[in-house]
Amino acid sequence: MHVVFVEPAFPSNQREFVRGLHKVGARVTGIGERPAEYLDDEMKSWLTDYIQVPSVVHQESLLDAVRTCQKKGWVDRLEATVEAHIMPTAEVREACGIPGTSVRTAFLCRDKPAMKEALREAGVACAQSDGVQSAEAAIEFAERVGYPVILKPRAAAGASGTYKASDREELDRVIVECGLDRGQDTAIEEFIEGHEGFYDTLCHEGQIVHEFATHYYPNVLEAMRSRWISPQFIATNRLDADGYEMAREMGRKVIDVLGLTTSATHMEWFYSAKGLKFSEIGCRPAGVCAWDIYCAANDFDLYAEWARAVTGQPSRERPSRQYSAGTIALRPDRDGTIMGYEGRDWIENTFGRHIFASHFPAPGTPTQPVEAGYMANAWIRMRHPDYDTLHAMLNEVGERVRIRASD
Repeated sequence: MHVVFVEPAFPSNQREFVRGLHKVGARVTGIGERPAEYLDDEMKSWLTDYIQVPSVVHQESLLDAVRTCQKKGWVDRLEATVEAHIMPTAEVREACGIPGTSVRTAFLCRDKPAMKEALREAGVACAQSDGVQSAEAAIEFAERVGYPVILKPRAAAGASGTYKASDREELDRVIVECGLDRGQDTAIEEFIEGHEGFYDTLCHEGQIVHEFATHYYPNVLEAMRSRWISPQFIATNRLDADGYEMAREMGRKVIDVLGLTTSATHMEWFYSAKGLKFSEIGCRPAGVCAWDIYCAANDFDLYAEWARAVTGQPSRERPSRQYSAGTIALRPDRDGTIMGYEGRDWIENTFGRHIFASHFPAPGTPTQPVEAGYMANAWIRMRHPDYDTLHAMLNEVGERVRIRASD
């Protein structure tokens, strides 16, 4: 089977999808923005061909590249796994007659107001939301629904470009910051105070093949705004425990309503006094290398399982559920240059056997801003058979490890 894969080299974990395709016997053509010389020898050994384009999100460039592939031979699948690549890839997929995620499904998974309107009509509980293009419309929504409210680009991923307004004064400021006063198309929704997590799946022909549930500590918006917080997310190995069936049932309904067929999915949810509420979905894997955590927690190769799904092969591996696994992001005490670390040796001596991956930028490395995300600076990933023990261990990492920086 011949699979064309969009942007195999960036971000760095994209290589894992190419590796998975090669592992299951697919012929892989890569389309990317970097010269072929940029690819390392291992990547080149996995690819049968590579086409460079100016931009993989420029639809015409991507279309020309895929049609070049089709002139050379049959193309069975065209796949993308990065949020920004999903919509142009779907457009090209339909233009070229290649099966896979439809434009309609890609649009509904990308456009937050349209997504929630479709799901509410199907009976899926969501926060109240709307798409607005003026300050007046945003103010009307906030006064009708009540504060706080959240504003973000219609096609935002995660907490990117997201603002919270707790009163009219804050809303007036956010309207300017997000460009709504200049007609920027914006999603606005009621803010739900509650616990946040995500439910991820791998689907084949509309059926869930693999599923995972993960919890945020604290919620993403808070984590991306506060330097002193060392945020975590932890994938549970208690998926069969009481309470998760609600999230799983909601996820199955979302997949059906949005017409997802063979694809990874990433769904975020909130649980509060108002009950379980759906937040949003992406028809692609979770970011920040969450799949590496699922692989480590379950002693299996999820990337190869994804490759089997997209190439029409049956699943061969089952998750062990032996471990819960999670990551903790560590922030420098100020923006500037990393000078050194405190508590790192203690953590490695104490919890070393539970650490399966870590990253500590060398002293002298420029820091990255807090809002850059969970992998922007230092991070540690750990696993343990007991979820609560793992959570306590990650808390201790957050309390003991300090990144010292100079201006």
